[in-house]
Amino acid sequence: MVSPERLALPHVLSLTPYIPGAQPPGAGWIKLNTNECPYPPSPLVDAAIASEIERLRLYPDSRADVFRKAVATYHGVDVAQVIAGNGSDDLLNLLVRAFSGPGKPAGMNTPSYTYYANLAAFTGQPIVEIPLGPSMVPDLAPIVESNVNLFFLCSPHAPSGVAVPRAIVADLARAFSGLLVVDEAYAGFADDDAIPLLCEFPRLVVVRTLSKSHALAGLRVGYALAHPDVIRLLDVVRDFYNLDRLAIAGAAAAMSDAAYYQAIRATVRQTRSTTLDSLRARGFATYESQANFVFTEPRRPTGECGAQVARGLFDFLETRKILVRHFRGDPRTEGHLRITIGTPEDMVAMVSAIDDWLR
Repeated sequence: MVSPERLALPHVLSLTPYIPGAQPPGAGWIKLNTNECPYPPSPLVDAAIASEIERLRLYPDSRADVFRKAVATYHGVDVAQVIAGNGSDDLLNLLVRAFSGPGKPAGMNTPSYTYYANLAAFTGQPIVEIPLGPSMVPDLAPIVESNVNLFFLCSPHAPSGVAVPRAIVADLARAFSGLLVVDEAYAGFADDDAIPLLCEFPRLVVVRTLSKSHALAGLRVGYALAHPDVIRLLDVVRDFYNLDRLAIAGAAAAMSDAAYYQAIRATVRQTRSTTLDSLRARGFATYESQANFVFTEPRRPTGECGAQVARGLFDFLETRKILVRHFRGDPRTEGHLRITIGTPEDMVAMVSAIDDWLR
């Protein structure tokens, strides 16, 4: 029998799959490792999904127009500037399909969301990596000079939570000759975003997800905003039923309940501020996050820090059934932990466990 590996494309054999954060079995865990929202979605989502159950025998609207119109209304853009996806990762994939490949490389900062590199690798091309300094704010010149066709700018940045100011995004969009993709997965928790720049820069794309600020990680819905010409190209490479009926209905309902989610985001931001102060009070160097997580460098009372210290706290918290995220293998991240902002009670329990570890 011919081995399937002999039939696979050569570059596929060398790929390493992206590994998401753990989803532990059983109850009793405080889950602060995958940046999920600690609060339920809007009650309007339940009703909207229930209303579609009897129509599941029918295919969904292939363009998800009800959702796209809700997004357009929410952001004050034309519906022709909106495309829907099966989570924001689907939109990132479409961007690589349409704008990257042999002779047209994609680029990213490092460290950043590692799935960008996976997507580029699917095309058989290595991604161009432009290192970030300790501040985690990108230097524009290397990006402009990289000659990549497509660049992923994560803002607020993962895993640090540092946001790229709108003025810097505008400077980059003005100078960069390729397609600039601003991945705003966490922008719902930030002070500003890049969406107002869309009217000025036709090669700017803003990608959003409903997994974080809209509490719909399990529904898998995202969208991209861009010039209609870019949207038309993405539509060509889009899977034609990339959102199901339940996702379309639930996501449209979520977008329509702005007041509900504004209250959730305000609570998360307040809890983030309290958590950041608590970590700094214990001597942990912590970035000024604009996301729904914090990125912190654990320190022993002796001042000891680094990868082993961070891993030690990670393992200790796990014994208390508290999950956070540790990124090994990069000297800029392996001494830190990324901690999702949960409920105030979750964060009190986490800080209490840290105090036990410090003792």
